[in-house]
Amino acid sequence: MGPEPGHELALTPRALVAALDQYIVGQGEAKRAVAIAIRNRWRRRRLEPELAEEVTPKNIILIGPTGVGKTEIARRLAGLVHAPFLKVEASKFTEVGYVGRDVESMVRDLVNVAVGMVREEMREEVLPRAREAAEERLLDALVPGEVPSTVHGAAGPAGEDLAGIRRRTRDRLREGLRSGRLDDREVEVALEERPSGGLEIFTPMGIEHMGVELQNIMERLNPGRRQARRLKVQEARELLVPEEADRLLDRDRVHAEGRRRAEESGILFIDEIDKIASRGGERTAGPDVSREGVQRDLLPIVEGSTVATRYGQVRTDHILFIAAGAFHVARPGDLIPELQGRFPVRVELAPLDESDLHRILTEPRNALSRQYEALLSTEGFRLEWRPDGLREVARVAAEVNRSTQDIGARRLATVLERLLEEALFAAPDAAGGSLRVDAEFVRSRMKPLLEDEDLARYVL
Repeated sequence: MGPEPGHELALTPRALVAALDQYIVGQGEAKRAVAIAIRNRWRRRRLEPELAEEVTPKNIILIGPTGVGKTEIARRLAGLVHAPFLKVEASKFTEVGYVGRDVESMVRDLVNVAVGMVREEMREEVLPRAREAAEERLLDALVPGEVPSTVHGAAGPAGEDLAGIRRRTRDRLREGLRSGRLDDREVEVALEERPSGGLEIFTPMGIEHMGVELQNIMERLNPGRRQARRLKVQEARELLVPEEADRLLDRDRVHAEGRRRAEESGILFIDEIDKIASRGGERTAGPDVSREGVQRDLLPIVEGSTVATRYGQVRTDHILFIAAGAFHVARPGDLIPELQGRFPVRVELAPLDESDLHRILTEPRNALSRQYEALLSTEGFRLEWRPDGLREVARVAAEVNRSTQDIGARRLATVLERLLEEALFAAPDAAGGSLRVDAEFVRSRMKPLLEDEDLARYVL
């Protein structure tokens, strides 16, 4: 389960940073901090159990304006190490006793992600058997199993009984299923209906917790009914294979591994943590009461506690928490002291300047310029970027960020959409056409907007 030891060993901090560099420009200090945190997990798993239990993650706060890569660094990192990852927004939670979501729900959601990852991995292990079982169910639907009483004892041309004829028919249909000849034929199959989600009741213990308990009860009382549906063979196969794979899985094993992976490898990214800090460190009435309450509710989760989930009890002691915020109004020091102590590593991400925006357009594997090239190529339309054109796009984005509100790299998407609007609209009618984007083209398209500052504020 999870990454193989050899692969995990190769992910040294230097290797992790190099992998992140393929997708994220700059922010080397933040990349180093998260890479060290991940490597420390690898080191901890190689300690004696007694000492390993005492080694806890050094949680991180990423400080920087929007659009500089805070979320992307954490998300890409989780993908590289195959770790369960969940992004939540701190401002969406309320303290216990207020209407809204309590902070423990983020742990339950992380466990759901982990169990889903494990389920998909284990499905891959049983996929060949699941496909065979789904194929048999399709054949059962195509060739009725019951033999009418009026034809018992009937024989084929060469004295073959009806069972033999049915077997030969199934073999011919099996070949048709595998070759795809029968994909458009309609069949009636019985598919399992999952019980709907648990009821949500407002209680002092939290809305989600009661929902979890009721959902578990409902699943035990009603494990699932079958409903006959008439579908094309191809559609039916797509639904039957996962159902048969789930039937072959050991659910207890899936749940246990999901809990373990959430506890040992989970990454919780808490965005907008500055929104729950009291302005200027003052303790006031009104919304600030709830903000401070959310911080105090976060304390036991981040420090290490046990949370009840639908898959069992989950400890948060070794989950890595990465918090992020712009901190334009509040400062990290405005968080309550106890919570500050739970995030010992602070990293400030630098705002993006024109050179950074140009690198974002050209260096990453998933650069926006390459994305637009690929999108238009599906219509047979060729988009050619000239170096001076990309530099001009970066200059325009940086200028708009300076003159309006700095939204970092997200400004590039806004500028490119306006720049390529006509090509994106007309490409289906211009197959075989092309567009060369140079500095002159960018200036001609963007100059009217840039000259009208009020218009640029709303359009760009």
